[in-house]
Amino acid sequence: MALNIFLFSLCWLMLCLYKLKYCLHMLQIEGYNNEKYINWINNNKDKLYPQNDKAFAGSLIAISIVFMLTLNRLKIGSGNLNYFELLTLLITAIYLIIKTKAKYESKTPLIMTKRAKRLMFISMVLVLIDYAILVGIVYLAAGDINRYFPLWAGISAVMYLLSAYYMLGANYIAKPIEKKINKKYYDLASEKIRSIKNLTSVGITGSYGKTSTKFAMSVILKEKYKVLNTPESYNTPMGISKIINDELTDEYTIFIAELGATRTGDIDEVAVLTNPKIGIITSIGPCHLETFKSIDNIMRTKYELIERLPDDGTAIFNYDNEYVKRLADKTFKEKILYGIKNTKDTHVYATDIVVGNTGSRFKLCINGTGEIECETKLLGEHNISNILAGAAAAKVLGLSLEEIALGISKIESVEHRLQLIDPGTGVIVIDDAFNSNPEGARAALDVLNSFAGKRKIIVTPGMIELGELEEEENEKFGESISHVCDIAILVGKNRTMPIFRGLKTQQFSEDNLYVVNSLNDASELLKTLTRVNDVVLFENDLPDTYNEQ
Repeated sequence: MALNIFLFSLCWLMLCLYKLKYCLHMLQIEGYNNEKYINWINNNKDKLYPQNDKAFAGSLIAISIVFMLTLNRLKIGSGNLNYFELLTLLITAIYLIIKTKAKYESKTPLIMTKRAKRLMFISMVLVLIDYAILVGIVYLAAGDINRYFPLWAGISAVMYLLSAYYMLGANYIAKPIEKKINKKYYDLASEKIRSIKNLTSVGITGSYGKTSTKFAMSVILKEKYKVLNTPESYNTPMGISKIINDELTDEYTIFIAELGATRTGDIDEVAVLTNPKIGIITSIGPCHLETFKSIDNIMRTKYELIERLPDDGTAIFNYDNEYVKRLADKTFKEKILYGIKNTKDTHVYATDIVVGNTGSRFKLCINGTGEIECETKLLGEHNISNILAGAAAAKVLGLSLEEIALGISKIESVEHRLQLIDPGTGVIVIDDAFNSNPEGARAALDVLNSFAGKRKIIVTPGMIELGELEEEENEKFGESISHVCDIAILVGKNRTMPIFRGLKTQQFSEDNLYVVNSLNDASELLKTLTRVNDVVLFENDLPDTYNEQ
């Protein structure tokens, strides 16, 4: 009996470990944000409680019920009692083997950082405490944990199902610990960036376009300066602090940081950290509306960057964006306005734009400096806007027109942001997997539409985090797809219903409309659909927390 209990406990704890690891992954993707994690739990019951988990827990609960109903007829050491014990252990061990062999595919792997390890440890401690309490209650109530093993084994199966809440509890417990650790690294980074003489810090924020602008600007400024920029989409206090603490040295003269936010006050926190002298707002739109609740809140939050600029700082605004324009008009600090549409009122603008499917040409005009012909490999008119932001910063930092144009010619596409891929198969791929906003989606369709004479295919799960506008914007997206694409592959039946409706309102052919469960399914379908002279646009790729499988 003691051996059975030991083996069961070991198998059960291993199962909990597997489930907790999955929950930790989802929590990490949600930025360790409890509110987002709870929302994920509430919206993903099918993933938290898959059929095989329910079958396992249901089997153990059924055994415990039958055991209790026949308890009075069972004697310790009897064959019937041993049968209950062995059946419970056997089911648990078999399910552990199944779990061990099951492959969990994810787009973004779980990264076992020190924080993740702490959360895993705390959650396992919580599991062990509850397990000990369960066994203790049985012992106090009945005086015999051996005899009642099938009963509490059934209850423990329910505890296994609730593993997501142990991870939630661990995150709550760890919050003050993480806050203290984060403050230490934040303060170190803040002191370090202020201690480096002759360093100019540039902060970039916006609902979209931040990352592309950051990389474009970095390439341009490298024509004259030693530049360090935050990598990829590092835009949180801890991500930026890590780069400053680990990589920023006094050999750099320019530091460019992308400043992200999901709620009011976030930009102020990273602006205080990075101490920018130049602040850029690229755009304002309905991104993260689920947390911001309104466009006005987004505007206030983005403007926190401008409010943190010193008196001799410079604010740079995208004057084409109606919301950014409002912020620019109320700003009395030194400011530079850039744009494509409103050239009369801007300081940095582009004319004679020719957008092609391999890049773009335009004339860069800078008031008080002059104008120069430029070429870029980047796709889409919106990327010219991102380049103008970089040119505006270059103007502030004293680069010549020739240096700016040379830098523009060297800019490469950012991975997963309208990245043109030609694998040599006759099928061109446009990877815009990172994008998830209406403006960017329209820009991507414009780029796809520029491939005249080719069959156009889109693969998309739609856009997320647009709050109350999400269904409306995705339906509009479907309507736009119908005017550009020959074939549409929608990823996720439930999520893409608004896109489906938009396509149907435009009488898009059902023969050319496919709905699949995952990106892998879409890739397999493409193998049978694509032919030479096709162009495939991958528009957005949702994180694992949004998977419908």
